[in-house]
Amino acid sequence: MAIHDELDLDEPVVPSASRLWTGGVATAVVAALVVVAGVYICRGVLGIPVLAPSGAGDLGNSSTAVYAGLAAASALLCTGLLHLLLLEVPRPITFFIWITVLADVIVAAAPFTQPAPTDSKMFTAVINLVAGVAVISLLSGVAQSAIRIGRPAGRAPAPRPR
Repeated sequence: MAIHDELDLDEPVVPSASRLWTGGVATAVVAALVVVAGVYICRGVLGIPVLAPSGAGDLGNSSTAVYAGLAAASALLCTGLLHLLLLEVPRPITFFIWITVLADVIVAAAPFTQPAPTDSKMFTAVINLVAGVAVISLLSGVAQSAIRIGRPAGRAPAPRPR
């Protein structure tokens, strides 16, 4: 995750909403797939019963779909947060990264509050952490491509008088 100071300015920033939200939807797909891949690796390759009893199969049960759906919804929530920060906050990318990294730490620690085997807790925390890092890094890049400094997206600068 790199913070690009040239795009994290105090000047007015007008994001391209279509670029930001299409990137957010793509990020949501990635977040959901990270969860599905993580569950598959844990259950199918490593034999660790993450999210469901071991008899539920390599992809678990319906809780895997709920988990993936929550990851996708979280990515869309992060896109909304990023859009708000880009519109109203000085140094929006810096604030976005701080907020989402702290949220990712909380989500990674959450499995350890549940009554489950330690290996299941550890791998669920790793899946949460990887999904969070994917969302943070992808949306930071999406923001950089969606930023238009000081003018609305899609408008050409006013012609100079001769």
